[in-house]
Amino acid sequence: MTIQKEKYGQIDGGKNVYCFTLKNEYGIEVKILNYGGIVSSIKTPDRKGQLKNIVLGYDSLQKYIEDKHYLGAIIGRYSNRIANGQFTLNNTMYTLAKNNPPNHLHGGNVGFDKVLWDASIKTNEGRISLELSYLSKDMEEGFPGNLNTNVSYTLTSANSLDIRYRATTDKTTIVNLTNHTYFNLSGTFNKSILDHEMQIFARRMLPINKFLIPNGEIVEVENTPFDFRIFKTIGNDINTNNQQLEFALGYDHCWVLENQNSGVRCIAKAYHKKSGRTLEVFSDQPGVQLYTGNHLNGHYQSRTGFCLETQHYPDTPNRHKFPSVILKSGETYVTKTSYKFSVA
Repeated sequence: MTIQKEKYGQIDGGKNVYCFTLKNEYGIEVKILNYGGIVSSIKTPDRKGQLKNIVLGYDSLQKYIEDKHYLGAIIGRYSNRIANGQFTLNNTMYTLAKNNPPNHLHGGNVGFDKVLWDASIKTNEGRISLELSYLSKDMEEGFPGNLNTNVSYTLTSANSLDIRYRATTDKTTIVNLTNHTYFNLSGTFNKSILDHEMQIFARRMLPINKFLIPNGEIVEVENTPFDFRIFKTIGNDINTNNQQLEFALGYDHCWVLENQNSGVRCIAKAYHKKSGRTLEVFSDQPGVQLYTGNHLNGHYQSRTGFCLETQHYPDTPNRHKFPSVILKSGETYVTKTSYKFSVA
């Protein structure tokens, strides 16, 4: 595997932004920016061997700076929504930006998707990784504790992009990191992803209210539009007369994954029949948010990309029955997600 580094642009203050290109021996190519940790391109072959980029991105740094859809970015400190932009921790109420009124979304006004990460190239046991580091200071965007965050990207000989997240804090805080890459396995971004087949290894999901916040229930997916236990085209049920789909304008829900104590396991698959491209997602997380790009507009149209965001559940800081997202001083937050590419 090789990693090449080239200057991509500058942000305010004159700091350089770099693009790192990862390639493996099979020709798969991944481009990552140290601005936002953004995965800007992933080129994979179709069944004829034709390489195409399969993730939504932009052709300039300025477009990423202006982007409001989190294309390809690292999301933190807390991915997904926190109701009313507030939570209580150790009897202290913390107030966050309500950047998705009335909720907090994806880390706030300047989340991890809008910061410059320190980048280095690491070699370990024959694997080459891009390592990104960022210190989120105490009370940045309203979150307590100085949070040292490290995210590594490794493209493997098994044609997978491995993402490892690691964080430590000097004060009790909450952490829930993910990646927000939009996939379109056709490689043709003016076409919707409704013809993609999807499988999610979950028999339960979290219903939401009209503000897209979990209502506290955990329900079975059987006999609902949310049943992806076997492969089903995304468009099959997305326009069904269903209140949950109406709230989100499509799929923007968290599935409660199976085998939560089994560590890293396959949690979802996607397949595009015409090209043959297949995506498998592996993670150790308890949930995955399927988002079908319902609010994309402008450069990309609605439903031209889907996200599979591995994470803890939305609004967990206010839902103490959900798996905990609390990180204490002396502890280390570690989680891993892999996106594996193949052809069927």
